[in-house]
Amino acid sequence: MQANPYAQLAHALDPVKFAEACGITCDSWQADLLRSAAKRALLLCSRQSGKSTACALAGLHTALFAAGLVVIVSPSQRQSGEMIRTIRGFIGHLGLKLGETALKIEFDNGGRIVALPGSEKTVRGLSAASLVIIDEASRVADELLVATRPMLATTNGRLIALSTPAGRRGFFYEAWHSDSDWLRIRVSVSQCPRISKEFLADELKTLGPMRFSEEYQLEFRDDTESVFLGDLIDRAFTAEVQPLWI
Repeated sequence: MQANPYAQLAHALDPVKFAEACGITCDSWQADLLRSAAKRALLLCSRQSGKSTACALAGLHTALFAAGLVVIVSPSQRQSGEMIRTIRGFIGHLGLKLGETALKIEFDNGGRIVALPGSEKTVRGLSAASLVIIDEASRVADELLVATRPMLATTNGRLIALSTPAGRRGFFYEAWHSDSDWLRIRVSVSQCPRISKEFLADELKTLGPMRFSEEYQLEFRDDTESVFLGDLIDRAFTAEVQPLWI
């Protein structure tokens, strides 16, 4: 970190200023996330919108200034490692030198960042996390949420789940559409000026309309293997008819 103690204090108090020190100028929604005090956040954001960057900044800020344990999980080890690599880039920009392995970073103040594949078995045993980040949250098993929540029990820590849609099922889909107390941030491709129309036209051609609508327009679509459409199933239920018995 910079030798100037006033700069360090400013970075500790304002994660957006810290992001600038890491070389990132935050979009407004990224600033909202970093400055939010919400304990649970859902990021429904298109590909290449900057959601992983925002979460990497939140993780590094927590480890440096709260001396906390940050746990990153995703469907595969490779995906978890990608966010660690982003964090390493920020560390290099700050001029910090510290001990690190491929999937773990430790700081002199006791803060740690650990990246794991998103399975129940790999996360059990970890405790007292200050921040849990679930990447590609619509694609991890529901059991993972059950396994990660106890890690936050004694710390009053924070949970951030980020993803594009992956069907009308799973905890991410259900949490997004529930009335539970989540901070919800939605960023479609139209809100990201860094993505060109030419690139999107090529993606639409490559992915096809259905996949494109999920990855960039954030539509929760029915699984291609579903026998019945979700809307058709929803319309089959009604509250107008009382059951004959309970």
